[in-house]
Amino acid sequence: MKLKLSVFALALISVLAVNAQELESSTLWKISGNGLEQPSYLFGTIHITCDASIDEDVQKALDETSQVVLEIDMDDPALQSKMMTGMYMKEGKTIKDFVSKEDYTAVDSLFIKNMGMGIKMIENVKPFFLMAMLYPKMIDCPMQSFEMSLVQVAKAQNEEIKGLETIEEQLQVFEDIPYEAQIEDLVKMAKDDLSADKAKFAEMLKIYDSENVSKLYNLIKDDSSVVATYEDELLVKRNKNWIPKIAEYSKEQPTFYGVGAGHLGGENGVINLLREAGYTVTAFQ
Repeated sequence: MKLKLSVFALALISVLAVNAQELESSTLWKISGNGLEQPSYLFGTIHITCDASIDEDVQKALDETSQVVLEIDMDDPALQSKMMTGMYMKEGKTIKDFVSKEDYTAVDSLFIKNMGMGIKMIENVKPFFLMAMLYPKMIDCPMQSFEMSLVQVAKAQNEEIKGLETIEEQLQVFEDIPYEAQIEDLVKMAKDDLSADKAKFAEMLKIYDSENVSKLYNLIKDDSSVVATYEDELLVKRNKNWIPKIAEYSKEQPTFYGVGAGHLGGENGVINLLREAGYTVTAFQ
């Protein structure tokens, strides 16, 4: 349960944005140069999928590194309790404070249909987390996650698992984005009965399977969701904050990084930012 809850949080802010350059089609990249004695590897994940099997190239990269670093340390024993604490809206706010009676009924019906419960018991949960609860309903299969797979490999290899940011830093994103904006997307999901979201998620999975990270990054170019509006909070600032951490970890020892594939592309994507910092980042062939 702890890992699944963490994956839902990751999925919330694993976002895509408008690409400024085309990258080679690969979800696995080698980081070298700039004084590194041994290369590290950067893997673009998808947090919710039908098949999170580790392929031969990714396994080879895992074998050549000595620690796994994800967006957050998903092996932290206090992770679940910290997430539970950060799930609720501040100042006693609930969804009822932001929506009409009609919209509240639509959201309630959505949860009854898909979750087997009404919204009343969880109406004080931040809207982003409510949407995350519905993410497994986007796919017609048991949910799998590359983060879970990577954690399993790291444990099997007796390697340490670390994070590029703390869970507190990640949760702060949901405070930086107004509740009103979050709720607007939730109401859209409810009124559409997840139809558009399922179609978009299916497209995202198809593009991810093709490893076209530039096309994946471009997916929301014409999107009107909160993700596009608050790209800076959800993506850019986090990517920039990760670069010094990647530099530090990579200097210490060869490291395998697993982050949402939406973080890879674009002018402010992790690949370009690492190159600007002096590293050679090449598609794994």
